[in-house]
Amino acid sequence: MSELDPGTLLTATAVEVPLTPVPAAQIVAGSPSTGAVDLDEDMGIGVWEMTPGAMSDVEIDEVFVVVAGTATVEFVDPALPTIELQPGSIVRLEAGMKTVWTVRATLRKVYLA
Repeated sequence: MSELDPGTLLTATAVEVPLTPVPAAQIVAGSPSTGAVDLDEDMGIGVWEMTPGAMSDVEIDEVFVVVAGTATVEFVDPALPTIELQPGSIVRLEAGMKTVWTVRATLRKVYLA
């Protein structure tokens, strides 16, 4: 099922994203929650959100644009420079990258995976 039907207008910051607590094994600091909504499963487009805190993750192939919030992404493997995210940031991730996300203000991104 697609939430983004042809001719449909959505506002990335207004899409309802149900959140669930991050599994304990992934928490680095705080008590963050995350959630995602697929807008078009065939095209791999969706909205992802994370509340303040820090978590480790293993990435998939995706490109995303931050639409709200601020965060830092530390690249653990491969070791790449840490990046700062803010609205308008565009980032490409590759499958298998190991990262640590530290969110200061609830982060929301639109992704293409």
